[in-house]
Amino acid sequence: MGFVEEYLPAMAMFGLQVTYAIMALLSRAALLKGMSPRVFVVYRQAVATLFIAPIAYFSRSKSRRVSMNLRSFSLIFIASLVGVTMNQNVYFEGVFLVSSSMATAMTNLIPAVTFVIATIVGMENLKMGSLRSMAKIGGTVVCVSGAMCMALLRGPKLINSTQGFGLKSTLFGVESGGQTAWLLGSLCLFGSCCCWSIWLILQVPASASYPDNLSLSAWMCLMATIQSAILTLLVEPINLQTWKIHSTIELICYLFSGIVGSGVAFFVQAWCVSKRGPVFSAMFNPLCTIVTTILAAIVLHEQIFTGSLLGGVAVIIGLYIVLWGKAKDYVKEEAKLGKPSFDQKEEICESLERRSTDQIDLEEPLLSSKE
Repeated sequence: MGFVEEYLPAMAMFGLQVTYAIMALLSRAALLKGMSPRVFVVYRQAVATLFIAPIAYFSRSKSRRVSMNLRSFSLIFIASLVGVTMNQNVYFEGVFLVSSSMATAMTNLIPAVTFVIATIVGMENLKMGSLRSMAKIGGTVVCVSGAMCMALLRGPKLINSTQGFGLKSTLFGVESGGQTAWLLGSLCLFGSCCCWSIWLILQVPASASYPDNLSLSAWMCLMATIQSAILTLLVEPINLQTWKIHSTIELICYLFSGIVGSGVAFFVQAWCVSKRGPVFSAMFNPLCTIVTTILAAIVLHEQIFTGSLLGGVAVIIGLYIVLWGKAKDYVKEEAKLGKPSFDQKEEICESLERRSTDQIDLEEPLLSSKE
């Protein structure tokens, strides 16, 4: 039990970030082979729905089944539209136009963007005299400055001096690898972070209205599949060739991102948050950026620029500053709910162990009965 509490959450988060890195590399490789970003989102959500829905249906008991009313349906529909359909479509368009390493680096903006949006809607309180509040503001500024540096100041190439692959985006009509594509891709990735942050905030009323989290995820995947299919039919030219699976890497990408990226990752993330809290889970986000950057430079020969590298480091530094500012808020929330923090749980376990040891020592006779 001690090993599980001490090491397994960290190992699970490490494996989860490696999984995200592999998914980013697979999707980038498949996109460069001609896979449509919008068709990819449709197939990914369809696979995720087929994976999660049976588990959600058979795992819940009859006494815990939750009925869906109009408010629940509306919240789930909006959350699916913003957090899945819009988010993933602009994200994978950005992956195609820029690179997988840039995409994973941009995702470190999510805590800072979430903090800004939550402050605007009144879900986050600021105390100007508090060091923690100043850290949140300062960390957000550092994150956004780093993202601007990544998008606007590419700088000289450090690794892989070859130019982009020259494939055109069907949405913007620009070739990947160019300066225009870099700027548009960066804007897409930033828009994805904003959509993801709004989705995180929408989770609060959606979960309160429909408290079955597993069924909630299944409904979101189903709605996102329908929404993404409609969006693809409106944006993409009507061509059956676009919907065909042309290569093995496309099939692997669909299955891996749907089952592992959307299905298994949900369970692992939820388990780690329940064990160590959201701050602990968020601390592992930069690991995905590091793994993706290294593998992308080796496997896909992606270009690494000086400005992008410095901007990525600034985003990661800003992320940890924001997380430090948010750490105490999480402890306060747990205290309000009457839940002990992780450190308090360890102290309780140690106290119980000492108490049980003392009890055993007192129960054992000082002299053996045989003597």
